[in-house]
Order: sequence, then structure tokens, then C-alpha cells
Amino acid sequence: MTAMTAFMNIRRVATLAGMTVAAAMFAASPNTASAQTVAITGGKVFPVSGPAIENGTVLIRDGRIVAVGANVTIPADARRVDAGGKWVTPGFINPATHLGAVEVGAVGDTRDYSARGEGGVAAAFRVADGLNPRSVLIPPARDGGVTSVVVLPGGGMVAGQAAFVDLTQAHSSADMTVRPSLFMVAQLGNSAAAGTGARGELVLKLRQLLEDARAFASNRRAYDAGELRELSAGRADLEALQPVLSGELPLLVTANQASDIQAAIRLASEYNIKLLIEGGAEAWMVAEELARANVPVLTGAMNNIPGSFSTLGNRQDNAAILRRAGVTVLLTGDGGADPDAFNVRNLRYAAGNAVAYGLSWDDALRSITLAPAEAFGVSDSYGSLRPGQVANVVVWSGDPFEFASSPEHVFVRGQDISEMDRQEQLEQRYRSLPPDYFRAPDGR
Repeated sequence: MTAMTAFMNIRRVATLAGMTVAAAMFAASPNTASAQTVAITGGKVFPVSGPAIENGTVLIRDGRIVAVGANVTIPADARRVDAGGKWVTPGFINPATHLGAVEVGAVGDTRDYSARGEGGVAAAFRVADGLNPRSVLIPPARDGGVTSVVVLPGGGMVAGQAAFVDLTQAHSSADMTVRPSLFMVAQLGNSAAAGTGARGELVLKLRQLLEDARAFASNRRAYDAGELRELSAGRADLEALQPVLSGELPLLVTANQASDIQAAIRLASEYNIKLLIEGGAEAWMVAEELARANVPVLTGAMNNIPGSFSTLGNRQDNAAILRRAGVTVLLTGDGGADPDAFNVRNLRYAAGNAVAYGLSWDDALRSITLAPAEAFGVSDSYGSLRPGQVANVVVWSGDPFEFASSPEHVFVRGQDISEMDRQEQLEQRYRSLPPDYFRAPDGR
């Protein structure tokens, strides 16, 4: 086989596989709340907000949970899903991803999570406004039992506003987005990205921005008249920071080094800001301070290999240490590295690893369901199995933290979604090729 022949064969496979993926994506029906009634029966139900229920039933109507328990009356017209011998949990929430905002990391045209901003500040930027609802990375995430994600902006010093998104089959990002402004995202630790030369200068720059946002709020008339001193950000960004200063919108700060986390805690205390820490590789070193300040930490448990000076203290029992100190832990699926769109489905493996390294099983489940819902202010509709909740429910073949278990039914807003993802389509494609497809003319 010549090099050109091999290349043409590979390109033909890639083209056909791509056409299969595209056809599947456009054939998917737009998401609407399912009008049918569904009864998931006979499973071991984990409400999270209460104790597990043996031989339980979860009743769903019009995209919401209407009853959960061991003695639920099932309407005659309900579709029954037999969960006998299986486990039933809320859909998982991955709190730190770029899902829908990047398709191919190495291709700039597919990266839509980082705004240019001015001077490292893009507070007015909402990543939700550029989400791709047809991303081929959504089905694999959902196949891992993840039914909701937080999509983070990135870059600069203040990256913008994160979005809370349901992984429906909608063809509109607006239909998928639950909250387009969930919290503001900033970072401490990467001086170069913020346009500064040292950690202390980065902290100073962030403090100055907060001071300028305060000054703007108190002197709008002078600002409009051009009589106010020069401020470090434009009007749109200063306006976007007002809910942060008023305590309405939390501030998530990406910080890994213990000293950076402490700096974030001090800033939050100084400006009375609701703070969350993301990354937190060395958060275990300051666990008591985080607990006293009531600061949740978004962190992973997939590896203990430092990728930078800031993560030298990374360890896989980080989540367990934090939880023992009383810190609210929100597990992410990427091991505490920069959020991405490709490892979203790894969330259950992160939870399993966290259990292996000392986190209790119940705390691990809570850290990917109710804990993030509470931290983000959406627990009235997400994070547990109880009446009134959005029907994001997963039926598992067994313990979801066991590697061999898998989701058998994934309900998003009451809709049972069974959609072949890209990996499955490629696998099916390659299995259907004749044995001699790549064989050279001479038989080799």
C-alpha cells in the first residue's frame, strides 16, 4: 500500500464517520419537556436529600418529579421503567467545564470560552451567549450520567460569567441554559494571563478593579459627565461587577497555591463577596480557613501529579481532608486541571477515586449532585430526587462509582435520552468495515 493510498483510505473513513455524526446530530429532535408520565420502579433510590429507599419508585410527569418513595401510586397510563436490581440517582452536575464552548482544543475557531476583554477584564462576557448546543461532546458527557454542567469562561484576570446548562437534545442554547449568569469567574496565580508580573501585583490589580467598581456605582453621574478619575475597566464590565459587590452573584476564583487561596479569602472578606475556589490543589493546606470562611471548593481526585509550581502540593485525598474540616466539596471531572470539554464524563470516576482516598460514599454522591446545586442557588430544582425537582434522573446498572457500572437510562427534564455518541458511532463504523479494508493490493 502506498502512502497516498493509505491516506485516502483513512480520509474516506474519517469523512464517512463525520457524515454519520452530523446526520445523527441533525436528526435529534428538539428538546421539549416530556408530556408523558414515567414511573421508575423497583430500584434502590438515592434521593441525596434523604436516606436511600429500597424497592423505590420515582414518578415523573411533565418533566418534573412528582413523587418518590416505596409506596407510590402509579397512574395507569404511566410508562414503566423497571429498575429492579439497579441504582437510581439524581443526574450528576459537573461544576467546571468548557462543554459547548470548545470543540477542538487546538483549533481556535472552535474555542469560544475566552473573551479578549480589556486589560485582562471581561466581566460583562457571558459564555452562554456562544454555546454550541449541537456539540458532539455533549452525548458522551450525558452517557456518563452527567445531566447538567457549569460552563466556565477562561482567560485574563476576570474571565466573565459562567452558565448552568442542562444537557438536553435542544438545538438552541437558550433552551438548554438554566442560568446564563451563575457566577463571575476570576483567577489568582497566573500573573502573565492577567497582564501582571508578580502574584502580589495580580492581587493588587484585582483589588483596584473592585475599588473602581465601587467608585463607579457611587458616582455614575460623574462618570457619565467625564468628571470621574480614570477607572481600570469600561462601563459594561463595571456594571457587570455590581451584583458581585452586592452579594447577589458569587465570585469563583481559580487558585491552586495555598497562598493564592488565602489571598482570595482575604479579598472576599474585605469586599463582603460570596466566594468559591476552583482548582484548589493545595486547598487541604488551608482547609480550616476555608471552613471558617464557608467557602466551597471545586476540585478533582483523578491525579496527584503537579502540573505547575502552583500545584506542587496536589494530592488525591484533598477532597477527603477538606470535607473532614467541614468544607463543602464540589468534585470536578478533570482532576483539578484546567476545565475542558472532553473529560466531563469522568465525573463519576473522580467521585470513585475520592472515595478510594477517604471521602465517604455519601459525601461523594452529594458532591456531584446536591452540594453544587446548593452552592449555586439552584437546589430548589436540581441536585436531589424529591417532588418538584426537574426530572434529571439516572438509572444505573449498579454502584455508579464502580468502573464496570453504566447508566441504562438517562432522563433530562423528564426525557429518556438514548443517543449514540461519537465514540459509539465510530466504533460501529469500524466494526462494519470488511476485513481487507486496509489491506494492500499485494495482500499485506
